[in-house]
Amino acid sequence: MASAEGAVRRFSIRMAGIGGQGVVTASHVLSNGVILDGGESTLVPFFGSEKRMAPVESYVRISTDSIYEIGEIIYPNLIIIFHSQVITHGKSYTMPFYWGLKKDGVVLINSEKPVDMIPDQVRELEEMNASVFYLPATKIAVDVAGTELATNMAMVGAISGILNMPGEDALAKSVKERFVGKGIVTSGGTASLDSVIEKKFAKKAELVEKNAAAVKAAAQYARDHGWDKWQQNRLAAVKEQTVGAN
Repeated sequence: MASAEGAVRRFSIRMAGIGGQGVVTASHVLSNGVILDGGESTLVPFFGSEKRMAPVESYVRISTDSIYEIGEIIYPNLIIIFHSQVITHGKSYTMPFYWGLKKDGVVLINSEKPVDMIPDQVRELEEMNASVFYLPATKIAVDVAGTELATNMAMVGAISGILNMPGEDALAKSVKERFVGKGIVTSGGTASLDSVIEKKFAKKAELVEKNAAAVKAAAQYARDHGWDKWQQNRLAAVKEQTVGAN
């Protein structure tokens, strides 16, 4: 994987959600997608008690070049919020939810409308020059995949749409590997057993198709709303600061 300019592209991503949303699965799909696309990635999930509605975080580093760090991401470029309660109920291991966000970073929130934040949160995000994007991920999941369980895949798709990495083909392959594996072992036994395996595979194939569709739709949503310009604006700002310093 190489950028159009040939420069190294590197991002630290902190995902936060609640148990049952597939935050860890999303981080695996994104990370593997980058690797399949020729890049490098490391990830570390973090959660306490394994139960629904409990806070969950996952830390993903992606790059077009080598990565040597692993562990918690303190200063992310992107913060991905899978559920509004991370903000409104403080269901996050990192508080406030945007703590450590780098200047000119992105906060992507799963919500159909802006989330109510206290004035200090609004002010501090503005001081960071943060781009706050609202993605109707659950709605996209229901409309496209027929189930809100694909919400996490919609979030992954939006990340890809914003960063233009990993590529669509690699991400689709990553979804397939996550839900089906790299292949299916057919039975050498009875026809009835073969039939059972085929039916199971058919269900998984449908699952892959629906999740991949949610990924694609969310990526397109991000591009349609101009979120993919964030990287261009970020590079332009860095260049302007460099010129000003000289």
